[in-house]
Amino acid sequence: MSNKPLVSVIVIFFNAEKFIQEAIESVFAQTYDAWELLLVDDGSTDESLAIAQRCAKQYSGKVRYLGHAGQQNRGMSASRNLGIANANGEYIAFLDADDVWLPHKLEQQVAVLESQPETAMVYGSTQWWYSWSGRPEDLQRDYIHELGVQPNTLLRPPTLLARFLRTEGISPCTCSVLMRRKAVEQVGGFEEIFRGLYEDQAFFAKVCLSAPVFVSSECSSRYRQHPNSNCSTTQETTQYAAARLAFLRWLADYLSKHGVNNGALRKALRREMWSYRHPSLGRIYQLARSGLPGKVWRWASNPVG
Repeated sequence: MSNKPLVSVIVIFFNAEKFIQEAIESVFAQTYDAWELLLVDDGSTDESLAIAQRCAKQYSGKVRYLGHAGQQNRGMSASRNLGIANANGEYIAFLDADDVWLPHKLEQQVAVLESQPETAMVYGSTQWWYSWSGRPEDLQRDYIHELGVQPNTLLRPPTLLARFLRTEGISPCTCSVLMRRKAVEQVGGFEEIFRGLYEDQAFFAKVCLSAPVFVSSECSSRYRQHPNSNCSTTQETTQYAAARLAFLRWLADYLSKHGVNNGALRKALRREMWSYRHPSLGRIYQLARSGLPGKVWRWASNPVG
């Protein structure tokens, strides 16, 4: 029997027949072999359901299929929570059905958590993956997601959350993290009021407020960019702005309930909420940050109301 710690890999899917097999194969290709794979269906009606069930039957010692009662579609948070509730591993990793891992993902990240017992979570940069399409125009579009912090650093609460609020684009991709199961359980898993937008941000906010997080220099995952993804279909709409504001309001309530009074964090949250409550002035604020004259920048940096 291996004495390696077990990693529970949670792959949630909804009508992902085009990509789920590749996601599964990237788990099987890991250089770290002490894992179990939980395939969690969120009410699929396409071939992805059969693919997941066949895999679980073929590899019954390594792979399990899970689904909601009545084949319901309950959203990403509830689906991940279902996986967490059924996980046996000491560590938990997440992979969406349209993304893939690089082979060293688990081996490198398990080594970090094993060597740093106070660390609740490790994550690294992610490749935003356009070239999967094979189209010539996409071959040069791939890029590595910026970390926004010094890599190979252990950051204590609430440093990362304040930075994520100031620069939303540096938040980790869900496929890039590995966590201690006890840390996931201590923060209560994912917030099920967030079905498919900001569910990751709310979860990471709770984690980054509760324990140290290690930011690795390693890129270990590919975040597939395609027009049917959840983010792609909403990012340029009013729905996205409404979801952002809902997340900010939830976070303000969460901080109050837990007595978090960090000045930098509160300031960053107020600034972000002001921008979304006053979208026209918020655009001026964003332009000011990009280099408009100093008076405008100073005015926008100290919003009132």
